[in-house]
Amino acid sequence: MISLNRLSFLAIILTTLLASFYTADAAKGPKITHKVYFDIKQGDKDLGRITIGLFGGTVPKTAENFRALAVGKDKDGNDLGFGYKGSGFHRVIKSFMIQGGDFTRGDGTGGKSIYGAKFADENFKLRHTAPGILSMANSGKASRSQFFITTIVTSWLDGRHVVFGKVIDGMDIVTAIENTPTGPGDKPKEAVIIADCGELEIDLEVDESGNQVPIRAEL
Repeated sequence: MISLNRLSFLAIILTTLLASFYTADAAKGPKITHKVYFDIKQGDKDLGRITIGLFGGTVPKTAENFRALAVGKDKDGNDLGFGYKGSGFHRVIKSFMIQGGDFTRGDGTGGKSIYGAKFADENFKLRHTAPGILSMANSGKASRSQFFITTIVTSWLDGRHVVFGKVIDGMDIVTAIENTPTGPGDKPKEAVIIADCGELEIDLEVDESGNQVPIRAEL
């Protein structure tokens, strides 16, 4: 018969192994559930494409709002009649962030969500840990459609703005926007426009055992 001490020891080992597994999995970062793109234009110049991974497993409502606005359709394929295409980045602050998503007024006072005028901030589980973080530019404790992409670590925004994605390609385009000359209100002197946008298919990664696994973002 196995002694209680031996059973306790085995239980401790098993608990430690499980904890290590979940910690290692969490350390890989949030799972990317959707991938969207912005094709950016400034004046007559095509700046290039920004590709963004969305964390729909951690902040599903916020991620779906952004995805739908990028595509112009809801999850059932119905046209929204509004969205990010043709809107601009209305506020750019070097060594901080670039802000867009106000497709109704274009000055930071407008925008709307797919759920109505606003929806409550979903959660603050993820943090502003690196350049390229995608976060909601909220109003009070509610969000609409406005968002910002960080160009530095902005930890003072943790717990105040909902992080829901990260730039996975095209950070050089974000930097180009960051460095554009601005005027009053940090507005670019020459408009920076989302000429086109939409959703891309997600390519799964393959682990050491040959199994397909979801892509995760390092935060």
